[in-house]
Amino acid sequence: MITGSAFVEILKCGPGTTVRDKGRLGFALYGVPMSGPADSLAFEWVNHLLKNDPNSAVIEISQPGLSLRFQQPTQIALAGAKAKININNHTVASFGLHQIQRDDILEIGAFSAGSLLYLGIHGGIQTEVVLGSRSFYPGITPLSFFKKGDQIPVKPLMIENKKTTFSNVKWDVNRYASESIEVYPGPEWHLLTEWEKEQLIGKPLTVSSMKNAMAIQLEELLPNQLPEISTAPVYPGTVQLTSGGKLLCLMQDAQVTGGYPRVLQVTENSLGNLAQKKPGAIVKFELMC
Repeated sequence: MITGSAFVEILKCGPGTTVRDKGRLGFALYGVPMSGPADSLAFEWVNHLLKNDPNSAVIEISQPGLSLRFQQPTQIALAGAKAKININNHTVASFGLHQIQRDDILEIGAFSAGSLLYLGIHGGIQTEVVLGSRSFYPGITPLSFFKKGDQIPVKPLMIENKKTTFSNVKWDVNRYASESIEVYPGPEWHLLTEWEKEQLIGKPLTVSSMKNAMAIQLEELLPNQLPEISTAPVYPGTVQLTSGGKLLCLMQDAQVTGGYPRVLQVTENSLGNLAQKKPGAIVKFELMC
């Protein structure tokens, strides 16, 4: 076993590369968002494969172009979007476990399915814990996103002669092709007319280019006469309907309160599917009750 400082160097970095763990729980009272993973299933999968603590921090990658150099041998796991992955210029699978040697270079290329890739490292990312979480968030953590030249701290651990068996478990990216997004009625659902409800459920809706970790806006407008509500709690997956007819699906970095009517609530599994949609993708809300 080797101990001491260990880092992964960022040689190249696209925008939006960040750190996620399960997020900050218990701080909504102070206006602090949860900032958990957008796709919780992919997040949990990489930690499961690595036998990490379930809350170990991972790297969430939203754009191609990330290039990393590893200072020490380790194991990594990938899940989420299907992407072109190279280790030392050799193409490898964009899912499952990979053994890393000293000075190996990992390159993340174009995404062909999905829009978020999760990279877990044995022992988890060791960035600073702030308010019980390592997840990056502007104004809370020293960094909002990684950039070229940053050094990512990791657990300095190497087990000599470790026996490793990689089971042939495949990550199913086909789930991202599904247009169905499962939802429950939101607190203000009952204020909608029957016509407005019919326009929301089962109809094709388009993911707009207004998509980030705070919210995903849908292109279609839904005219409505809903009254404004008092500021009330909102959560990742809350679907708000503005007076102008905009549909906003709140994501993991969303504010903790809002004044727009909360017409739907996306289920946790479907929230990951929604987060993986690219602008222009079609989704259809499926009411679960």
